[in-house]
Amino acid sequence: QVQLVESGGGVVQAGGSLRLSCAASGSIFSINVMGWYHQAPGKQRELVARITNGGNTAYAESVKGRFTISRDNAKNTVYLQMNSLKPEDTGVYYCNADVVVSFPRYGRGFWGKGTLVTVSS
Repeated sequence: QVQLVESGGGVVQAGGSLRLSCAASGSIFSINVMGWYHQAPGKQRELVARITNGGNTAYAESVKGRFTISRDNAKNTVYLQMNSLKPEDTGVYYCNADVVVSFPRYGRGFWGKGTLVTVSS
């Protein structure tokens, strides 16, 4: 019904930048919160940043001042601008969205399949 597709991952040197994108498609009535999560090798998935449909944002302490989350509501797309990348930022980045599905009308969270970011030292 609803698909989230991430893009923009890759290999970058420490101090570099990447921009991730996540586009939601399908039977979407509305999207409330959209967020990015990071799963480092051998660790649990953790919240990196989230943004409401009104533009309110929240960040993990570890990325404050380096990462910026934004969204284009008309395109059902969320972005994550990652600057000053560190080796510990390496891992898979997953997109999550709280979606109200059009028909039947109900709400639930959806996940993308993830995009790999590798930061070399």
